[in-house]
Amino acid sequence: MSDRKKNFDLIRRGEKKPTLSGTLTFIGLRMADIPLQHALLSHSHSSTAPASSLGVRILSSLGLRTIFTHTSISLPSSLLLPIGTLTSPSASPTPAWISLGWMTPLANLTPTSLLLLLMSAGSAAKQIYWHLALSQDSFPASAAVAVSIYNTLVNSTNTLLFLALGTTSLLSRPLISFPSSSSSSPSCFSLPLSTVVGTLLYVVGMGIETVSERQRAQFKSRSENKGKVCKEGLWNWARHINYFGYALWRGGYCMVGCGWVGGILMGLWQSWDLSHRAVAVQDEYCSARYGEQWVRFKQEVPCRIIPGIY
Repeated sequence: MSDRKKNFDLIRRGEKKPTLSGTLTFIGLRMADIPLQHALLSHSHSSTAPASSLGVRILSSLGLRTIFTHTSISLPSSLLLPIGTLTSPSASPTPAWISLGWMTPLANLTPTSLLLLLMSAGSAAKQIYWHLALSQDSFPASAAVAVSIYNTLVNSTNTLLFLALGTTSLLSRPLISFPSSSSSSPSCFSLPLSTVVGTLLYVVGMGIETVSERQRAQFKSRSENKGKVCKEGLWNWARHINYFGYALWRGGYCMVGCGWVGGILMGLWQSWDLSHRAVAVQDEYCSARYGEQWVRFKQEVPCRIIPGIY
C-alpha cells in the first residue's frame, strides 16, 4: 500500500538539484491560467457590441443555462452589473476605466468575476513563489504539468459553476450591501455573504500556507538545524499546517464561485484527500529521514492538519 501512495508524491523529496525544465514549465502553465480565467469570465454588457464569455459559450453549447443568458426571480440584475458601471460616474464604464490602461479589460467583470480572477492570479503567484523561493526539492516537468493542469481544472470548474445559473453563488443568501460610486447604477450593490466569507477564507488560507512554508524554509536554511524537524511558528499548531491553509483557500475559492455548499464540500474534500494521501506520503518520508525525532514531534504536536481538531 505504501508503494502505491508514493506514486502520488510528484515531488522528489530529498533530491536537491535544479530542474530548469520543470521550473519553466510550471511558471508558464501557472501564468497561462490567468488569461484563461479572464476569457471564461469576461462578458460584454454592451448593447451595441455584446460578446459572450468563453465560459458562457461552453455552458450554452452543453445546453446549460447561464447567469447572463437566462433570467431568474432569485437573481436580481443588479448582481450582474460590471465593476466599470459600479465605479463610473457616467452610464458607460469606458470613461472611468480607459485611464487605467492595462486594467481596462477588467471593466466588463462583475464584482464576483473579478474576485475569481484575482484568486486565480493569487494562487498562481503563491505557487510560483513557493517553487522559486521556498522549495529545494527537484520538480521535474512531468510534475509541473500535472500540478498545473490540476489547478487550472479546479479553477475553471469554479468559474463554470459560478456562470451556470443552477450553481452560481449569486443565488446564495443572505446578501450584503456595499456602496457604489456610480451615478448610473443604484447607490449600493450587493454580494452574497458566502462570497465575503469565501474571500476571507481564501486570504487566511493563503496566509497560513505561505507563512508556514516560509518559516520552514528559513528554519532549514540555518546550518544548526540540519537534520532537524521544524517545530517553530505555525508548525506548533499542526504537523502539516500548510495543508490546512491550502484546504482553507481552496474551499474559500470554491465558495466564492458556487456558495456555501460547494465551498464547504471542497474544503472537506481537500482536507480528506490531503490527510489520506499527502500526509501518509509525508509521514513515511519523515519517519525515514528523522527517525525518533519525528516520533517525538507527532507526540508533541498530535494534530495532523487542523489545529486543535484533527
